[in-house]
Amino acid sequence: MVHGEREVLPSATRAEAAKALQRFTAAYNAADKAYDPSLDADHTTGALAAIDSARLEAGRTNNPDGNPSHSPLELTDAKFTIPKKAGWPRWFVADTKANKGGDARWLLVFTRDGLEETWQAAYLTLVAPGKVPEFKTDRDGWAEAVPANSTGLAVAPADLSEDYTTYLKDGGKTFADGAHTSSWRELREKRSTRPGLVTQYIDEPLTDGDYAPLALRTEDGGALVFFTTRHFEKQTAARGASVPTPNKDVLALTDGEIKQSLTMEFVSNEIALDPAEGSGDGQVSILGRVQGLTSAQGE
Repeated sequence: MVHGEREVLPSATRAEAAKALQRFTAAYNAADKAYDPSLDADHTTGALAAIDSARLEAGRTNNPDGNPSHSPLELTDAKFTIPKKAGWPRWFVADTKANKGGDARWLLVFTRDGLEETWQAAYLTLVAPGKVPEFKTDRDGWAEAVPANSTGLAVAPADLSEDYTTYLKDGGKTFADGAHTSSWRELREKRSTRPGLVTQYIDEPLTDGDYAPLALRTEDGGALVFFTTRHFEKQTAARGASVPTPNKDVLALTDGEIKQSLTMEFVSNEIALDPAEGSGDGQVSILGRVQGLTSAQGE
């Protein structure tokens, strides 16, 4: 008797992976055209669901009849990396070309918790061409999933979300310099001290349930890790001044009246290259990050 939860099996066949990507794309386009989050709710989860559903809700508030500038997303040249693993969730990565976002590769992670469940996209990140690493695969082409608590890496995948939020606050040497690390910290530093307006940032790890990190072994012994964080940005105007008027999509997700302050909540999903312990300079590189506003509060 085969016990699916203990048997080490490929998470999906390549045909199943291709079909999951096709179904996600169709649902995503239907939801985007109608600005109706219910149309792709069965095909998204985790960070992508949080970002996407808020975007669609804001769109619907401002355009009740649907998206006037809808153009269908087309994902082509799909390469599937499917780990062989025991237990649930089972998951795989689709690395695709898209007709949006310039020449960046779109990396989607699909997960499911049971054989009868629909494959759902949990992560969507954009990575510059040539930056996606080579994955370790067996002779049949199946990849290796890295456990969240793996100790053979610069940072255990389970700790990346918390370490990243700590880095954004305090700096340090854990992460390599780049657009989503040192440059983002510098940008936030500049924004926090504009005349007449104080901007405060709070960053929180998101690691539970559908937000759990997922990692694939790379050919060099490191790992490519997908993880999630939550960020709050609070703008407070000086006495006699006012908070800059946000755009209509922010206003659509804002509760309360913006008098003196506006607090915006974002969910962000990151993709990181986590080197093997003791290799190179030992720094984690953030290859891509997609962030979306999920709610806001005026006071």
